[in-house]
Amino acid sequence: MTMQGKIGRPGGPKTKRALGVQAALEWAFGVEKAQLELPPPTDVTEEGFGFGLEYVLMQRGALGCKIDGGQHKMGGYVHEDAEAIAATVAGIPDSLGGIRMAIRVTELARAGLTPDWMPGVVPRCVPVETRQNQHGIRAVTEVVGTERVLTRGKWRTVEVLACPVTWRPHPEQIASARRGYEDWWQALDWVRDGLVAGRMLRDMEVTAVMPKEMPWRL
Repeated sequence: MTMQGKIGRPGGPKTKRALGVQAALEWAFGVEKAQLELPPPTDVTEEGFGFGLEYVLMQRGALGCKIDGGQHKMGGYVHEDAEAIAATVAGIPDSLGGIRMAIRVTELARAGLTPDWMPGVVPRCVPVETRQNQHGIRAVTEVVGTERVLTRGKWRTVEVLACPVTWRPHPEQIASARRGYEDWWQALDWVRDGLVAGRMLRDMEVTAVMPKEMPWRL
């Protein structure tokens, strides 16, 4: 049975499912195909205020109004809980990445993915450039100076060669990937808190289960 079949439908048995926030997002965007409805820029609104969770709750029926469904899913009904989840994601505040983060959370959930924090990757010192010939792969060297050496009783000038090296992947690449994961985790934590506090889900209960906060530390 798919997750879609496990969520209560109008006219069917009301079985409240308990899901962690990541699983709930994957159901909403991956199974139900809910769409991210981003609010318009604040400078085109009547009062010029930002769209926080309070606005999302008010607009999406947390005060007792029914959430409209079926607007986006091709050939079927979009569960109102999925639309409520999508609306909450759209309200991610600027301090946590705002619209960019909302889009990232949506795309990852729709694909059923977790951000790549580069698990098991260790920077290695490697040549900047290599060349391959009949003898195999060799590091490219460059002349960095000259020296006078005594060879067979004669002084000769010889080139001093060095092999430029670098770190791959660069430690900053790894750090950046892990900062991106932490930002995503913080956004999911905000969405989870909003869904729990808003009490706007009718057939689903979002639990305290979260992805590991810093899996690279384990």
